[in-house]
Amino acid sequence: MRALLLRDLMLAIRAGGGFGLGLAFFLIVTVLVPFGVGPQTELLSRIAPGILWIGALLACLLSLDRILALDWEDGSLDLLATAPLPMEGIVTIKALAHWITTGLPLVLAAPVLGVLLSLPIPAYQWVVISLAVGTPALSVIGTFGAALTVGLKRGGLLMSLLVLPLYVPTLIFGAEVARRGAEGLTVQTPLLLLAGISFGVIALLPFASAAVLRINLR
Repeated sequence: MRALLLRDLMLAIRAGGGFGLGLAFFLIVTVLVPFGVGPQTELLSRIAPGILWIGALLACLLSLDRILALDWEDGSLDLLATAPLPMEGIVTIKALAHWITTGLPLVLAAPVLGVLLSLPIPAYQWVVISLAVGTPALSVIGTFGAALTVGLKRGGLLMSLLVLPLYVPTLIFGAEVARRGAEGLTVQTPLLLLAGISFGVIALLPFASAAVLRINLR
């Protein structure tokens, strides 16, 4: 499992489709929003948590088709299916590699990019905490969507349509944690719900993704 994780990390970094692409898209979204909204510091401060979360969500979505597509194209997925590792473990490692190359850089970059959006000082820690808790769910759900559409021509569009509705609860509670933190309100309820979503999908979706992959590989 360690070797598979290192392999996926090296492929993502070399191909530039994980770390670089998602982070660059996150930066572009954050830079363009102030131009569209205008130089209104109060308005930017109010919408900054939601903008950061939407940017992170779209950045994760941008690289989902690379989770399994490359392995499908070169036949590696068939070899992995016959390996001693259970398919659930393979899917979990794929999701972990996607989070390390996409989700983790977004978590680390969010405070820096928050300056461009005039993010309130109290909100910085809660933006980081909410992204750290919520982005693993985005990667696991995205891996499930990639498993559903692997091998399909133009499957990226279909995967986006399937995954986006599943992303909505994570987006709602993640942005609510950051918003409440910015306003000095209690964040316990949305943070617990966000953590519950992440733990739930991490516990259940690898089994669903593995079952879908077994069907697609027959």
